[in-house]
Amino acid sequence: MKIAVVTPYFPTNRQTYRGYSAYQTLKPLQQWAEVEVLCPLAIYPNWLQPRNFPYSRADLNYRPPHIKTQYFEYPAVPGITRPINGAVCAHYLEPRLRRVGADLVLNYWLYPEGYAAVHVAHKLGLPAVVCSIGSDLNSIPDPITAYFVRRTLRTADFVLTVSKQLAERAIGLGASVEKVRSIMNGCDPTVFYAADRGRARAQLSISPDTPMILFVGRLEAAKGVFELLHATLTLLHSRPNLRLVYIGEGNARPSLQAEVAASKMAQHVTFAGTCDSATVAQWLAATNIFSLPSYAEGCPNVVIEALNCGRPVVAANVGAIRELVGADSGILVPPRDSEALTLALATAIDRVWDEHGIALHCHRTWDEVASDTLEACEAAVRRYPSTR
Repeated sequence: MKIAVVTPYFPTNRQTYRGYSAYQTLKPLQQWAEVEVLCPLAIYPNWLQPRNFPYSRADLNYRPPHIKTQYFEYPAVPGITRPINGAVCAHYLEPRLRRVGADLVLNYWLYPEGYAAVHVAHKLGLPAVVCSIGSDLNSIPDPITAYFVRRTLRTADFVLTVSKQLAERAIGLGASVEKVRSIMNGCDPTVFYAADRGRARAQLSISPDTPMILFVGRLEAAKGVFELLHATLTLLHSRPNLRLVYIGEGNARPSLQAEVAASKMAQHVTFAGTCDSATVAQWLAATNIFSLPSYAEGCPNVVIEALNCGRPVVAANVGAIRELVGADSGILVPPRDSEALTLALATAIDRVWDEHGIALHCHRTWDEVASDTLEACEAAVRRYPSTR
């Protein structure tokens, strides 16, 4: 089978870890299918650019390793062209998809690129499978996008999601129950595994007796990064050697750093910036607690990675986190609740965890994710003649 993957959720030269779960799924998928990625990127005019995320044009000649990839741009104007972005993307996608000669189209990110993928696939007589990664269903920004997301979910031949919660939401928005499947993300066990904390701390110059909390992700308010900081500052009154480490970048970093400076607690909070997988694994080995108090999630890879490393998780009870974290591997709290988060972190720090047991609890690999994805694609191909 030849699969054309249409997605903006993929590494670029400026964001090499963008689309991490799609990239990690597609690499092993190539054991069983020929895969080519078409990556549409919206291009905005100089006189009006997006305000809700940092924007810069990517290098269309960039090629991520191991997967055949084409990048192309399509024009958009923030807000103004939203109703036609899917159609415009489809116009630019069609000649490229024709040249690929695929048997099936697989998409990650529902609108506008998922809408375009389904529209062009059906025009070419191909089945289309779409996959929601989380934000494209959890954070639909406006009624126009909601309309096209519903249309995409109804017309796709198969709908994949990374959590049961997202599957239920997809069904609620119009996807047929029989064509929705939840496929949870995986992990690379050769990188993320239960490693010696003492050795990791020695390598990172962290004292063995320092209680440590680790966050990994985008530094933005919706990830609960301010609640996590406030909880840590509160806990410092009773745990004066506590340390919080943020890994990642985002628009909230300047505000977080300003709050840390104002509290005169800079020696207790570290901003490690963007790190590669091996360095994230090293920090996970060093930490006592991993925390992700997001307001919404799909299936966060870093929670799986933390569990694989045997580290207990204190996180918001959202998305697939509730499917991943049990009473023996962490504590879940309501999102946006600093008080509950503070209590949970204090409890987790004081508790003696069975870290070996936690590491055994979660061991799903990207090969398994790829195999499940292939099975869904094959089902879509088998069903296609009877569903059109």
